[in-house]
Amino acid sequence: MFDLTGKTALVTGGSRGLGRAIALALAGQGADVAINYRGNAEAAEEVAQQITGLGRRVITIQGDTSEGREACEAMVKAALGEFGSIDILVNNAGITRDNLIMRMDAEEWDAVIDTNLSGPFWMTRAIARPMLKARSGRIINMSSAAGRMGNAGQANYAAAKAGLIGLTKTTARELASRGITCNAIAPGLITTDLTADLPETATEALKGMTPLGYIGSVDDVAAAAVYFASDEARYVTGQVLGVDGGIVMGS
Repeated sequence: MFDLTGKTALVTGGSRGLGRAIALALAGQGADVAINYRGNAEAAEEVAQQITGLGRRVITIQGDTSEGREACEAMVKAALGEFGSIDILVNNAGITRDNLIMRMDAEEWDAVIDTNLSGPFWMTRAIARPMLKARSGRIINMSSAAGRMGNAGQANYAAAKAGLIGLTKTTARELASRGITCNAIAPGLITTDLTADLPETATEALKGMTPLGYIGSVDDVAAAAVYFASDEARYVTGQVLGVDGGIVMGS
């Protein structure tokens, strides 16, 4: 596997689901980890205890990425204060507020855009200066198959995740000269808290659209994050990796 010994990572939304799996996977390969969480301190502490059990340093940082520049800068400052540097940023925090376009209200639209798109922008902006100074870094954005193909009832979510792909490519171009890479992972149907509430009919329909014919696990996505965080991915930037069983194919 990939060796992340001596590296430090900040994972937003790291207390559950994909974020939890990614935080544990990074720690499993040797990284020290800062876990950001919005409200579930107990879940964040449980992940922290597991990381401590792996022999890695860990801190938990409460904060809401949707609150903008100051909140995101505070999270980065807290991680830097503990570890001295941040080598890996995983922009994972995300929410859903599903509704049809004709029924979607301003709160549903704004909440998802603020968390899923604006949050990663402000986190990236906050981490850019220390990474530029270090002349190295790995930024990993969690997009979605919905951002590449659209999904009925998720105009806000799909728009945010598509925007995140644009942010990924722009960040990659702007920061490449300083040895910083930025890539995105676009999961398909993955067993998480967000997908647990899907009606069985919707789940079966998505499985039917997936060439491999089954639902992926958080570990499948975490493995991709570990790769992007590693030195082996040093020549990979501005890319979108679909971990989706083949539901989206092509560029």
